[in-house]
Amino acid sequence: MTEISDGDARERLSAVRAEVAKAVVGQDAAVSGLLVALLCGGHVLMEGVPGVAKTLLVRSLAGALSVETRRVQFTPDLMPGDITGSMVIDGSRGELTFREGPLFTNLLLADEINRTPPKTQSALLEAMEEAQVSVDGVSRPLPRPFLVAATQNPVEYEGTYPLPEAQLDRFLLKVVLPIPDRQAELEILDRHAAGFDPRDVAAAGVTAVAGADDILAGRRAAGRVQVSPEVTGYIVDIARATRESPSLSLGVSPRGATALLRSARAWAWLTGRDFVTPDDVKALAHATLVHRLGLRPEAELEGVDVAQVLASALGSVPVPR
Repeated sequence: MTEISDGDARERLSAVRAEVAKAVVGQDAAVSGLLVALLCGGHVLMEGVPGVAKTLLVRSLAGALSVETRRVQFTPDLMPGDITGSMVIDGSRGELTFREGPLFTNLLLADEINRTPPKTQSALLEAMEEAQVSVDGVSRPLPRPFLVAATQNPVEYEGTYPLPEAQLDRFLLKVVLPIPDRQAELEILDRHAAGFDPRDVAAAGVTAVAGADDILAGRRAAGRVQVSPEVTGYIVDIARATRESPSLSLGVSPRGATALLRSARAWAWLTGRDFVTPDDVKALAHATLVHRLGLRPEAELEGVDVAQVLASALGSVPVPR
């Protein structure tokens, strides 16, 4: 097998943006987040009101990558075995065999993850952290690469189950998809008026321009990106500033600081550099850290926003020169 160069992998993965843009308008930050997560071997939680193309975005990403993808609609009656797989009786041999669940894929779209009970949510923990599932006492590795792209709607509280802190911490990034601006919304309507069908991304011209080998090559290259002691110190100081905030009951853990380092490395590599700058850290800090923070009850009553607290913590840390 021919080894893929760093430059070729970067070029192909960067081309994914243009392919996704053929179907999705105005969500460039979310696309960047998904690419960073792929390069880090992490997972992404996407939040937005209904109708901002969360599902379409992941389906378009899958169309731009020649990797296996599956979708699970999370519902209140979904059981852990429905996603991990289970032991079933093989009628021809009369013995138990393992039937793989939808987790055995490269890209899993977990739609409306907060609509399923905590027991099923927790079944994802081992898969997201260890890239394996354990069924009937046997651990089974998942394919590489493996990415969970989960969606949740912030406004539909009825019938939802908030994700526990332990699971939120397993997501490398939380990406909020905003309502598009007027120009982007006009383009969306023009595309639909011209016959665009969001259920058929291939008809929009989305084609596979990168594959699993490119992702794995990009991961190796991103792992070689240099990080100076000043930048690692900057990340640690940001994490410690959140722990000292009087508005927070839960600050950034060492796992969160490590996630920010990995994200900044991947972003630096995607933008064509072999070293991390403080600007890379600041660019990824919100998406990497905001979902790992917990407000104190009194701060919630006062209407304090966790994103504002994070911005204040970032502003209090001197930026290395």
